Amino acid sequence: MSDTNASYPADEPFFQALLIPHRSLGKTGFAILMGALLFGSSVTGAFFLSRGAWPVFGFLGLDVIAVYVAFRANYRAARAREEVSVSRTSLDIRKTAPSGKSEAHRFNPFWARFSVARHAEIGITRMAVEAQGQNVPIGGFLNPDDRESFASAFSRALATAKAR
Repeated sequence: MSDTNASYPADEPFFQALLIPHRSLGKTGFAILMGALLFGSSVTGAFFLSRGAWPVFGFLGLDVIAVYVAFRANYRAARAREEVSVSRTSLDIRKTAPSGKSEAHRFNPFWARFSVARHAEIGITRMAVEAQGQNVPIGGFLNPDDRESFASAFSRALATAKAR
């Protein structure tokens, strides 16, 4: 057994990636935003209420509730994740939906094909692993730079698995 084979046991993953959606606004920022929005709506609503335009106050409250609901839905969608690992004998993809439902896909890396769809201006628009009659899309929620980075690293890992 050569040193190269000895350093990578067959079932030991040599590539692992956890893909999660990026959210630029954290919990503290969300609390500050909602506080500022609530304060601004309250002050504006109080002004209209004092002028006798009481329906405006209610509609401003609906706006605050709509923004809150939209952000909560966005944060719920951020709970999605994909775990990708490559070893000499297997390529494993575990996709977890925001609801917590999980599905696992296992491929033989020798037969797996990584397909990437590109657009001239945008970059990578779609990535998928294809093998055994299955087509598993991965990284659909990543931004363009992260897609490029992942595609490059994953392509190298798959090529390494096939070369061993």
